[in-house]
Amino acid sequence: MNLLRERIEKEGLILKNGILKVDGFVNHQVDPMLMYGCGEELARRFAHLNVTRVLTAEISGIAPALTTAFFLKVPVVYARKVKPITMPDTVYLTVAPSHTKGNMVELIVSPEYLARGERVLIIDDFLASGSTIQGLVRLTQAAGATLVGIGALIEKTFEGGRKILSTYNVPIESLVGITSLEGGKISFVD
Repeated sequence: MNLLRERIEKEGLILKNGILKVDGFVNHQVDPMLMYGCGEELARRFAHLNVTRVLTAEISGIAPALTTAFFLKVPVVYARKVKPITMPDTVYLTVAPSHTKGNMVELIVSPEYLARGERVLIIDDFLASGSTIQGLVRLTQAAGATLVGIGALIEKTFEGGRKILSTYNVPIESLVGITSLEGGKISFVD
């Protein structure tokens, strides 16, 4: 998607440990018009899958998941990292490494909102190593739901996540692919 790529070129910052900072328009301050366009495009790519739920991880995945779900006309569920007192005692829980936090985080979903028979599309801000998305897949499987697709705004192809996630045999889509962050330069998939 050209608009997202242009924003990354203009405002994206390369930090240590292969982190691409897109806080000004995706992760901290969200550009709603950009997310609207991204959600529309992701929904178009997955429209044929009869999705009944969009699933993401708190917090950076919420904006693209919400706009994708808006266009698919289905609910969005996000895995919480801390269990609130309003959640039932029995939950779906897994852990996944956080690339930006540098530690393991819990991903928690209430069985009230993810159930057997649902057709789940996972949407996140980044597809890098695939570990967060694998955690979301585990939650989907624990609920007895069916994974039907995986989408991301930005894919760091050099981290190998797509290869790991390809074992699920579902469509995987990213709006912008990045092949390298070496030498302080962002190299894009053409």
